[in-house]
Amino acid sequence: METLEELSKEYRSSIPSDLRETRSFDWYLEELYDSPKIARNAHQRVADMFDYYGTSYDEDAGVVEYELASEDPLGNGENTFYGRVIHEAIHEFVNKVKSGARGLGPEKRIKLLLGPVGSGKSDFDRQVRQYYEDYTTREEGRMYTFRWTGLCDVLRDQDPADDVVRSPMNQDPVVLLPLEQREGVIEDVNERLDAPYTIRNEQALDPASEFYMDKLLEYYDDDLQSVLENHVEIVRLLADENKRQAIETFEPKDKKNQDETELTGDVNYSKIAVYGESDPRAFDYSGAFCNANRGIFSGEELLKLQREFLYDFLHATQEQTIKPKNNPRIDIDQVIVGRTNMPEYRDKKGDEKMEAFNDRTKRIDFPYVLQYEEEAKIYRKMLKNADVPDMHVEPHTLEMAGLFGVLTRIEEPDGGNVSVVQKAKAYNGEIDEGDDIDVKKLRDEASNTADIGEGMDGVSPRFIGDEIAEALMDSMHRNRMFLSPLTTFNHLEENLENHGSIPAENFETYYRYLELVREEYKERAIEDVRHALAYDLDEIQRQGEKYMDHVMAYIDDDTVEDEITGREQEPDEKFLRDVEEKLNVPEDRKDDFRQEVSNWVSRRAREGDTFNPQDNDRLRRALERKLWEDKKHNINFSALVSSGDLDDEERNAWVDALEEQGYSTEGAKEVLEFAGAEVAKAEMEGEE
Repeated sequence: METLEELSKEYRSSIPSDLRETRSFDWYLEELYDSPKIARNAHQRVADMFDYYGTSYDEDAGVVEYELASEDPLGNGENTFYGRVIHEAIHEFVNKVKSGARGLGPEKRIKLLLGPVGSGKSDFDRQVRQYYEDYTTREEGRMYTFRWTGLCDVLRDQDPADDVVRSPMNQDPVVLLPLEQREGVIEDVNERLDAPYTIRNEQALDPASEFYMDKLLEYYDDDLQSVLENHVEIVRLLADENKRQAIETFEPKDKKNQDETELTGDVNYSKIAVYGESDPRAFDYSGAFCNANRGIFSGEELLKLQREFLYDFLHATQEQTIKPKNNPRIDIDQVIVGRTNMPEYRDKKGDEKMEAFNDRTKRIDFPYVLQYEEEAKIYRKMLKNADVPDMHVEPHTLEMAGLFGVLTRIEEPDGGNVSVVQKAKAYNGEIDEGDDIDVKKLRDEASNTADIGEGMDGVSPRFIGDEIAEALMDSMHRNRMFLSPLTTFNHLEENLENHGSIPAENFETYYRYLELVREEYKERAIEDVRHALAYDLDEIQRQGEKYMDHVMAYIDDDTVEDEITGREQEPDEKFLRDVEEKLNVPEDRKDDFRQEVSNWVSRRAREGDTFNPQDNDRLRRALERKLWEDKKHNINFSALVSSGDLDDEERNAWVDALEEQGYSTEGAKEVLEFAGAEVAKAEMEGEE
C-alpha cells in the first residue's frame, strides 16, 4: 500500500522539472540555437510525435504501423487498433500531417476522418490528443510560450489584475521578434536543424500582445532589448485538453444556437468597462480555434454544423487565420482534424454551396476492419478490459462473430468464382497455394462497386460487441461459465432487427450471412472433433511418408516397394487421390499439387530438415482428413449426442483432447454433441 508521501513523490516526478520556471528571452534565443525543434509548428510537432513512440513496417501490406496505435505504449496495450485497413488509414493520416510539416499544402486543409459509426475514428482522434499531451511533457516534445509582466508600471490604465498577462494564443516566443529580424534568426536556426522540414514562422503577434509591444516600445524609445528583458518571461507550455490549452475539442450544438464566437472568441464584457469595447485588451480569446493554437483542433461530427458556420473554417485552413467579429484577424497554428459519419458526408458532398469547404478538406477513409481475426481482437480486448475473469471463451467464438461482421462490410464478388466467405477468408490471409484467388483484384473490384469505399457500410463492432456481452451475461445467468459460438449466434440472430443502425432492407442478407457463418463454424467444430477423436501423430507420419514415396515415384515415372509384399509396384493412384480429394484438389490439378509438395520436400532436404507432414499445413490437413475417413466408421456419432451411450473413460479421453485445443470441459462436451449430431446426420443422409 502506497503512502501519501510516496504518491506525492510519484506525482512530482511525473511533472517536467522546468514547468514552474520562468526564463528570459535571451535564454530562449540561446536554447533555440541549441535545440531548433522547440520552435516547430503544430504539424511538425505532431508528425514527430508519431515517430517518437515507435514505428514498424508491414512489408506485406506496405504500411508503416505507428506504435502509438498498434501497441499503445502509454496504455499498456489497452487501446490498440487492429486491421490492415485501419493502419492504412492511420498511415494516410500521418502522411498528410508530415506533408503539412514540410509545407506541401495539407497544413492548409482539414484532415477529415470519414467512416461509419463504430469504426474507431473517434478513438483514434482521442488517442492522438492524449499522446500529444504526453509528448509535450517530454524533452523531445518541448514547446514554450511567454507572458507579459510589469504592465501596470508602464500602462496607466492597465487593470491591476492584468499586471501579468500570458500570451492569449500561447504563441511561440520567436514572434516577439519583428519579422525582418526573425527571418535572420530562423535562417541561422535552420542551418542547425536536423529534420526533414524547416522552421517557419511568419505569424503576427495576437492583437493584445501587439498592443502591449507597441506601448512598451513607445515607452522605451523602440529599445526592443529593454522591452524583452524587463517585461517578458518565457514559460514551458504543456498541451492539456482539460485546460483547453493547445488542444481543443469542438462539438456541434443546436443549429439554432450556433454562434461563430464559439470558434473565434468574443469580447470580454467584464473588461469593456475597464478598457472600452474597441480596445484589444477587452477581447476574450476563448474560442475553440484560440484554445487549439500550437496543437490540435478536433471537430466532432463536423459536417453536422450549419453551412454558414463552416465558412469560418475557410480562413482557418487556407489563410491560417481567424477573423473574430469586429476585431482584427488572428494568426493560428494548429492541426485541424474533423470527424464525420456517412450520412452527413453524403449530404454535404452533393451540395454545390459547399464546394469551397470540400476543396479545403483532405478526406481520410476510416472503414470497418475487413480481416475477421483482427476484428476478433477488438472483442478480445473488450473482454480483457471487463470484469469477467471466470468466463471461458470457446475456440472460434470471437472469430466467427468477426466473420459475420466482415461479411456485412465487404462487397460480394462478381462472377461467382469466389464466394463471399472465400473472399473474407482471402482478406484474412487464408489462401492456399494453388487457389485461384487474387486479393488485389478483389479489392479493385470492390473499390469500383462500393458507394464510397469497401468497409464503409455494414454492422458495427459495437453491435456485435453488445451481443457478445449479452450472450456472456446470459450464459452466466444459466450458470454456464463458458461463451460458445452457438450462444453468440443466437443472440446475433435474435437482436438483428432490434438494432437501430441496421436498415430493414439488409435484414434478409444479414440472416443469410449468419447462416453462412454457422456453416463455417460447423466445419470448424467437426474439424476440432475429428482432431480429438482420430488424431494419431505416428499414423499421420506413416501415411505422409507413404504419400511422398508414391508421389516421387509418380513424378519420376518409377515404381515403389509394396509395404506388405516388398514387391515393386506402380504408384497407388487411388491412395494418392484419396489424400488429395480431402483438399478438393481436382483431377486436372493433381500434377501441380504433387509437384508443389515434392518441391517443398526437396527444399527442406537441401536445408537439412527431415520430412515431417506437420510442417506443411495443406498436406497435414489432407492426411488428417484421410485418417478421419478411415476411422469414422468405427465411431458411434449418435452416442456423442447422448452421454448415457458412452462409457465415461472414452468420453473423458475425447474431452481431454478437446481441452488441449483450448476448450473448457463444458464447452468440449457441447461441441462434441453439436459436431456429433452434424456428422451423424451427414452419415445418415449419405446412406440414403
